[in-house]
Amino acid sequence: MNILILGSGGREHALAWKLKQSINCTNLFVAPGNAGTATIAKNIPIGVNDFEKIEAEVINNSIDLVVVGPEDPLVNGVHDYFLNNENLKNVPVIGPQKAAAQLEGSKEFAKEFMIKHNIPTAAYESFTLDTLEKGYSFLEKLSPPYVLKADGLAAGKGVLILSDLKEAKQELHAMLADAKFGNASTTVVIEEFLSGIELSVFVLTDGKGYKVLPTAKDYKRIGEGDTGLNTGGMGAISPVPFSTPEFMKKIHERVVKPTVNGLKSDGLPYKGFIFIGLIKVNDDPYVIEYNVRLGDPETEVVIPRIENDLVELFQAVANQRLDEIDLKIDDRTATTVMAVSGGYPGAYEKEKEITGFENIEDSLVFHAGTKLKNEKVVTNGGRVLAVTSYGADFKIALKKSYENIGKLHFDRINYRKDIGFDL
Repeated sequence: MNILILGSGGREHALAWKLKQSINCTNLFVAPGNAGTATIAKNIPIGVNDFEKIEAEVINNSIDLVVVGPEDPLVNGVHDYFLNNENLKNVPVIGPQKAAAQLEGSKEFAKEFMIKHNIPTAAYESFTLDTLEKGYSFLEKLSPPYVLKADGLAAGKGVLILSDLKEAKQELHAMLADAKFGNASTTVVIEEFLSGIELSVFVLTDGKGYKVLPTAKDYKRIGEGDTGLNTGGMGAISPVPFSTPEFMKKIHERVVKPTVNGLKSDGLPYKGFIFIGLIKVNDDPYVIEYNVRLGDPETEVVIPRIENDLVELFQAVANQRLDEIDLKIDDRTATTVMAVSGGYPGAYEKEKEITGFENIEDSLVFHAGTKLKNEKVVTNGGRVLAVTSYGADFKIALKKSYENIGKLHFDRINYRKDIGFDL
């Protein structure tokens, strides 16, 4: 099969690395890709939302399967574009159609879906500029900290957790009146704060059956001890040590089954990954958010633990035969640590040469924000490289990841030294 992956991050490199191992993969393409994907696939320099150029490449390269990495093209309807196009309608797309992608595209839609299908989540209300004063009143009724979420996509930056009521009101005004997150914050969801420990559960569904993939926990804050600004993710661990069989049974019965059944009963066609962001409160799971694709950097620890041929899994999704697959998971723990540009998640410089790849031993290096310049690998983003390792437990795996990330060098390299500190 000729396969095209849309995206350019660590998630897409990890997917490419796994798909490349399949005997069913003939030619592999990544659009636009990065310096890492360039070593195992052919990069195509087009944007993930340029559907007409994607169509041309699918036809020119006789693509048999498209795997969508990021959320943007899904929310913008790339799957629908294929289904409604005579040239593309027989090419399977891994990723939900536009209507179902609203699970990530709109926080308000997701909360309404959860309430409708009795999926446990925090109490909430939604506000617009017209109801700003009501938003202030709602904040006054809540106990701190206050959770404000831009309704639309805001590149992982649209969730604010604030301890001070005055600051929360100021930020609500900034989001609604000053368009702090552009169109993403024309509606803001305010919800009660849930105190607990977070984890992510990944589900692969063909719209009929589903498979629960390994759990993972990622670390969003830039600073040690989960301090500082939110990022796209500084590291991840899979499986989550506290996800006991009893707790996983609760997640399955209360969250996974009603989510998949809810999509079916609401007539929302779904072939792809569901990312369920959860929080464990006492001993019960609550849903924080849905994403309609794999997380990053969670992909860099989840995909390496799947032992099945990934092309066969995706073919089963395309043909609605997922129930026939016996999912096999590596028992080992996988951990990843993310190297980021100095200054990230604020302003940072690009095109810093990266060295030390040849010294890596017993770890995988997935490229996130890199590109090739004059045959050298240089930085091209805030999150640059993910160093993934296996181990009998997360401490052993993390030790390898840290040993190897220490061998990589670029100007102002930064990474958290405490991934797993709370486990």
